[in-house]
Amino acid sequence: MFRFSHPEFLFLLLLIPVLIGVFIYTSILKNRNLKKFGTPELIAQLMPNVSFIRPKVKFYIQLFAVLLLTIVLAQPQFGTKVESSKRKGIEVMIALDVSNSMMAQDVQPNRLEKAKQVLSKLIDGMNDDKIGLVVFAGDAYTQLPITADYVSAKMFLSSISTQMVQRQGTAIGTALDLAIKSFGPKNKVARAIIVITDGENHEDDAVAAAKLAAENDIVVYVIGMGKLDGAPIPVPGTMSFWKDKDGNVVVSKLNEQMCKELAIAGKGLYVHADNSSSAFRVITKELDKMAKSDIKSSVFSEYNEQFQSFAILALLLLLIDFFIFDRINKSLTRFKIFDLKDKVTKN
Repeated sequence: MFRFSHPEFLFLLLLIPVLIGVFIYTSILKNRNLKKFGTPELIAQLMPNVSFIRPKVKFYIQLFAVLLLTIVLAQPQFGTKVESSKRKGIEVMIALDVSNSMMAQDVQPNRLEKAKQVLSKLIDGMNDDKIGLVVFAGDAYTQLPITADYVSAKMFLSSISTQMVQRQGTAIGTALDLAIKSFGPKNKVARAIIVITDGENHEDDAVAAAKLAAENDIVVYVIGMGKLDGAPIPVPGTMSFWKDKDGNVVVSKLNEQMCKELAIAGKGLYVHADNSSSAFRVITKELDKMAKSDIKSSVFSEYNEQFQSFAILALLLLLIDFFIFDRINKSLTRFKIFDLKDKVTKN
């Protein structure tokens, strides 16, 4: 397995297009200023020791050296030894509602962002567990297969929006079916599905799907987002709200009854999310109660450093750059490395 020990240094590669742009700009200015003194042929006769190609060669050498040194700083490594590790944990699939109604602001900043905050805290509290993510509205999609990579989980979580699923609706049953399949074969590891939704406009048999999960020894927890009296749904990019065909403002309300039925069918627990952190604490406590079994995973335990070859090549380039002068060195005129290129440039 190949990896960079310090991938943050790869952002230095953004300097390369900047350096190229600066070089092109200064070259244009230099040529423009030289033309004020005469034609290129005349200037070449007046400055016989000036090379027109060497500055470009030096720049390309320096640019390549910067690229190699950036790779050195990032520390490329190859994994050489794979070990199987056993960890105590559970497997959790999150089914997150991303329908437009989740943009209602009866919880702050809105239902979806509050749900993402709850999930972020939940991931931060995990150590040896595995987590996956399914997003749904009128359809359901796997956003993140079940994994122990919490960094990736939080990265995917931050990118979630209501634009991820084009067809509107609340297909909770479809999301539950997809989450059940994401676990794979049965094993001794405790498994749970956490559904986060406002439960509005559900269009399939979600309760039957929750019962199926329970039959497969998967506990279904439900976090209800929003308030019973509801709130209007903002239209993105405007100051107005969604309206029905008669021009009335649509008020989205939490369907708490459906959420409770879902939790009962899944032999889990229903929690109402408000502006406090109570929902997070309750769900975390419930997950901690679940039996924790060994989870096997394969990891690379040893890595060989591969930066040495890049460092040596960068050093050689810098040495070559040091011995290339902008002007033609009379003591090295017998070497015609740049002579032909200069003639071509002048012509």
